[in-house]
Amino acid sequence: MSPSPASPPGPTQLRADCGRCFGLCCVVPAFAASADFAVDKPAGQPCANLRADHRCGIHTELRERGFPGCTVFDCFGAGQQVAQVTFGGRDWRDAPETLPEMAAAFTVLRPLHELLWYLTEAVALRPPAELRVELERARAETAALTGGDPARLRAVDVAAHRDRVNPLLSRAGDAARSRGGAAGPDRRGAQLLGADLRGTDLRRANLRGALLIGADLRGVDLGLADVTGADLRGADLRGADVRTTLFLHQAQLDAARGDARTGLPATLTRPAHWTALPLTPVRRPRRAGAAAPARRGRRR
Repeated sequence: MSPSPASPPGPTQLRADCGRCFGLCCVVPAFAASADFAVDKPAGQPCANLRADHRCGIHTELRERGFPGCTVFDCFGAGQQVAQVTFGGRDWRDAPETLPEMAAAFTVLRPLHELLWYLTEAVALRPPAELRVELERARAETAALTGGDPARLRAVDVAAHRDRVNPLLSRAGDAARSRGGAAGPDRRGAQLLGADLRGTDLRRANLRGALLIGADLRGVDLGLADVTGADLRGADLRGADVRTTLFLHQAQLDAARGDARTGLPATLTRPAHWTALPLTPVRRPRRAGAAAPARRGRRR
């Protein structure tokens, strides 16, 4: 039995390290031919593009070859946890009988590692003392769940654990949104697919679980907005400011569109595919009470 970790993992352990994994994200999930994947792939079957060294054979061409869904997947470090800790470095190619148990472990550890990432971010927001204690306790409990052997992992009720943790994360987001000023609009779970949100004041907004697929957010200030679980696929962030956006992770950025003017936090990387997008004029939101700009034109 693998020992439970003595303390919650640090930020680097919650990032995917493909060199220490066995290509589990290319094996465990099912793919359905769609805008995200060029082919169908059953769950538990290696992708045809997976090489013998567990690297992707078309990694640098995934978007061009019809696999943008692969570019936005993040295991939050669960892949190397399964490979190196749960199974002690035993490769499923050398021991094919381990693959079903390895897949089962991955489906449990991936959401647990995602929760650990959110809890780590929540603690870093410097919440009120009582809430910080609850968050730290939840983080330690979640970390302990990730240290089990395959049998113990199968017994973890991930949904129930997530239901216990999510209210704490919501409280942490609310506390951060209202610190130093009033919280912004509550758009939790809002259906904003393709919405033109240019000029909308979304500072300190609650956008938890909002569907922002294809939304036009050019020039929008998302400072201290909570985007936990927000779907940003195809959202246009050109010229937007997400430097202090709460709970924004790399996969959300990778799924969106942006450019050199998009303000990013130092902890996240500007996606490579953004550089191909043209620069466009940015319309900044007008603050309440501000006078409208004077119209200019030729005298008649």
